[in-house]
Amino acid sequence: MPAKNTFLICTRDINKNGEFLAEPGNTTFLKVPISKTVYNSSDAIPKERWSKNVIAAADGEEDEITGSTGDILFFVHGYNNDIKTVLWRTSTLQESLFAQGWKGLVVGFDWPSNNSTLNYLEDRYDASQVAQRLVEDALQIVVDAQFPTDPKLNPCTINVHLLGHSTGAYVIMEAFANASKKGELFKKPWRIGQVAFIGGDVSRASLSSSSDWATPMYERIFRLTNYSNKFDKVLGVSNMKRLGTAPRAGRVGLPADIPSKAVNVDCSEYFCTKNPKQSTFTGTFNHSWHIGDSEFALDLALTLEGEIDRQAIPTRRSDQGQLTLIAGQSRPKYQEDWDEDRPVPN
Repeated sequence: MPAKNTFLICTRDINKNGEFLAEPGNTTFLKVPISKTVYNSSDAIPKERWSKNVIAAADGEEDEITGSTGDILFFVHGYNNDIKTVLWRTSTLQESLFAQGWKGLVVGFDWPSNNSTLNYLEDRYDASQVAQRLVEDALQIVVDAQFPTDPKLNPCTINVHLLGHSTGAYVIMEAFANASKKGELFKKPWRIGQVAFIGGDVSRASLSSSSDWATPMYERIFRLTNYSNKFDKVLGVSNMKRLGTAPRAGRVGLPADIPSKAVNVDCSEYFCTKNPKQSTFTGTFNHSWHIGDSEFALDLALTLEGEIDRQAIPTRRSDQGQLTLIAGQSRPKYQEDWDEDRPVPN
């Protein structure tokens, strides 16, 4: 069934009118009716109740092969995102993935970012500060579910994934780095399923096998999928607000030296076929076209499910191992029946 509410974790400060600000504050857990276009403190519910609601919304019938009972995708937005944008992108991701057959729940992780490009550097500092919240308020929920301290509770088998847009990729990498420094959290063998970056505003080199920053992430995840677009102007080195930083993974892709669990999907060819005037999106099109795009949603859905090898996902063309996003594809015709099990006939 389509979602009735949008769930978010918000780390913004709150003013006297109950409105969220573009500055760090205490963590708030939100359950927002799907009919709303903005949220405020009136949508907050207690953390324990929120956690139960999220797990219940993501829970499904047990998969006899994987043993899992549902999926949660935490969406971490980038800089220059106001409240209305964050809610639209979170709910649109949920709708587009559901339309492509994905049965999980999208949860937004909202960190303080201004609605002005002039605040890029300040937002990046805030992103670093709130990465710890992603550990404590999102990943910790996963760990607590997988390894409950109450002996009366059974371990939760929900798959958890992360999607980072723009600076959201930076927040995710910082979160894994921070998690590696937390003693009790580090000792537990928790795992994250799929991590995906879209328009990832992290350097290409930072995702290499030898990167000290990326190592904590690679050690805890099953797969990293980086969606790159050579026409992403926002990530261009000529962009003055970015002070000429190193080439970004969201624009030029992954380096040659990557672990086997990392893969790049080049969206450049597909992007050139898209007409912004006929597309559903918010923000700058060349940097934010993914959310609201049905072809991308299908590729992401198949990636999150993990049932098809990355080289065989039908929305991709493989040229000697180099993957390119393509249009006009659909799920394999008989995929729903692939798990059918029959006894030996008499």
